[in-house]
Amino acid sequence: VQLQAYGGGLVQAGDSLRLSCAASGRTFSRYAVGWFRQAPGKERQFVGAISWSGAGTLYADSVKGRFTISRDNAENMTYLQMNSLKPEDTAVYYCASRSGGTIRRERDQYSYWGQGTQVTVSS
Repeated sequence: VQLQAYGGGLVQAGDSLRLSCAASGRTFSRYAVGWFRQAPGKERQFVGAISWSGAGTLYADSVKGRFTISRDNAENMTYLQMNSLKPEDTAVYYCASRSGGTIRRERDQYSYWGQGTQVTVSS
């Protein structure tokens, strides 16, 4: 599976932004998708994930209630809707996928990674 995240940009605190992750290659609908982010000087951290069917989602505590993940298997797309953005959300955001379809938080459980997209939130 090849992945490409896009949609990042520079926004102000309180704004919303939607990131997209386009997939190609193997049967995308069989893969769970995770979103991760990495701020300068910090480790890449889990943001959230969605199961292969879209019925299950999981979020990091830091984004719960503000971020929503969805997917459209017919279009091979996954989305990360980010609302009420904060300066601490500033990071490069990555989408990743794993076979098996179940949701996991751990980075090493994801085999396929896309290039990241920069999100900058100004105060």
